[in-house]
Amino acid sequence: MTFKVILRKDVIYKNNTSPLFLLFFHDGRKKSIGLGISVARKYWNAEAQKVTDDCPDRDNIQFQITAKIKEYSKKIQRLEALDIPVNFDTLFDAKPTRSVGITIEDGFNAEIERLESLGKINSASKHKYALQVLNGYKSVKTALEAIDLDYLKGLELYLRQRGNKDNSIATRFAIFKAIYNKAVKEGKVTVKQNPFTLFQVGSLWAKTRKRAIDKDDIQRLINLEIAEGYTTEYRRLAKDLFLFSYFTAGMNFGDIARLRYKDIVKGRVNYSRHKTQKLLSFQLVPNAMRIIEKYSKANHAQEDYIFPILNRREHTTPQQIFNRLHKVLRKVNRELKTLGEQIGLGMPLTTYVARHTFATVLKRSGVNIAIISESLGHSDLSTTQIYLDSFENSQIDAAMQNLL
Repeated sequence: MTFKVILRKDVIYKNNTSPLFLLFFHDGRKKSIGLGISVARKYWNAEAQKVTDDCPDRDNIQFQITAKIKEYSKKIQRLEALDIPVNFDTLFDAKPTRSVGITIEDGFNAEIERLESLGKINSASKHKYALQVLNGYKSVKTALEAIDLDYLKGLELYLRQRGNKDNSIATRFAIFKAIYNKAVKEGKVTVKQNPFTLFQVGSLWAKTRKRAIDKDDIQRLINLEIAEGYTTEYRRLAKDLFLFSYFTAGMNFGDIARLRYKDIVKGRVNYSRHKTQKLLSFQLVPNAMRIIEKYSKANHAQEDYIFPILNRREHTTPQQIFNRLHKVLRKVNRELKTLGEQIGLGMPLTTYVARHTFATVLKRSGVNIAIISESLGHSDLSTTQIYLDSFENSQIDAAMQNLL
């Protein structure tokens, strides 16, 4: 788009002056905007697009012209910076703040700030990384309204070229989609067609490899003697945390680490999942109670953490807690991998496997998926289904015997 300052010679006022306009050109179309200034024809230099040196009140008139030129030049530059098409509709939008007011960066930063205020440092970190990845593709100062199907297709290609796998790509898209939809819901973005409804994010999810072991493996882990060595302390802790998770309805590592003495009343655990804030309550089975007794400290306060992971006096902020959990989890999973090898597993053992195993063992025992979902603290059954194999190989084998 281009524009220039013109004098409307076909309009002459009573004081023998003519009005000045900005004349815009785009795609063969023209649009003029009055400057609210008029000068006599003899004081206008059409080639230089400015008033002549001998024009009365020259400095004031020229200042007004220059200010208007700068105003529209900045609007055009801002639209270009945000990757918004520059046309008459976007340049002269009656509500330009809506069109260019919220960028990808704006949307992400607002959500990151919200998550951090809630102490959800892990989720905030995932959003920060997703924003960083998006910025590697195209500037995150791009307006959310400018996102279209071509943008999303290009983003997928970019992520694949970086070596990202299906589930990693799907995670980035899921975060981005949530940010976009939230902006739409809040009226910060108005679109005729949501590009995320055209680009099927769900199709990116690949079937993950089996992440559950069976009851025989659990028994082998229980019976495994841990030899003395420089990693003994963490290896024993890793074993106990894995088994405690399995025996407490798949409680995840973060919730186990945050478990306090006050959360256990008359043999029951009552806690709120950190991830979803959903309240859960269940009776502790003897195996889980024995592990708690193993780590219980004499003269403890009700506010003290049960397991030797967090210290309520040292880890007081959400960021300190996140850093500590991240450090310990890395060590625990390293030791679990070794334990898995020692009991003959053909897959890496992690804290997450305990949660999957709990769900899978219950399913194989005929427990209703709705009950499994409730015990895991899931908000819907579809999340639980991800944890479970659609069909067990043993069930398929048994079914095949009925073919003839």
